[in-house]
Amino acid sequence: MELYDAMRTTFAAREFTDEPVPDSALRKILENARFAPSGGNRQGWKVIVVRDQSTRRQLVGLIEPTFQRYLAQVSAGEAPWNTIHETSVDDATIAATRVPRAFVERLTQAPVILLVFVDLSVVASFDVHLDRVGVISGASIYPFVWNILLAARNEGYGGTLTTFVGGKEPELFELLGVPREMAFAAMLPLGRPVKQLTKLKREPVDEFAMLERWDGKKLDE
Repeated sequence: MELYDAMRTTFAAREFTDEPVPDSALRKILENARFAPSGGNRQGWKVIVVRDQSTRRQLVGLIEPTFQRYLAQVSAGEAPWNTIHETSVDDATIAATRVPRAFVERLTQAPVILLVFVDLSVVASFDVHLDRVGVISGASIYPFVWNILLAARNEGYGGTLTTFVGGKEPELFELLGVPREMAFAAMLPLGRPVKQLTKLKREPVDEFAMLERWDGKKLDE
């Protein structure tokens, strides 16, 4: 598949056929994804491949509380789990919000689940002292995560980058025996999509790119 075709057609797949994803396919995907850039080329990523049904069931329990608050805030017209705008949704409203279990189970019952972690002991977090949530460490892990999805697309598979389980990171670490210097980055359900989308919707370049300054002119076509 041509690079630009892969970039334009790698969609968030959440429904999969029952076809398994063999270890050989996963190895090929990861073999190519590992060429992603990372700070200092330290390659601080680790991947846990999950197929065990007991682990899958426990992932459901870890995802649901975070997803419940997410849905409650969406229903209230808020950007969920936002660090700029405080929520007006109270605990009672969150507790009363119904979680569509089928949605969560589709993610956790994909043919295979990849859990991706980054080693914080090898990344440079230049924004650590700023008065906001840190994002710069992600530069050393999310290119790798996206390479996994691009490689999966190239092999005829699909997946989606989910992070709901990160709301219960301590419990996740306990479940999987993850050392404390790591940070959870992504959960990727992978499989053969029920339907391959080929046309995605995105904002045009003029909506997000400007010359020289925030209020600068648009790029020439």
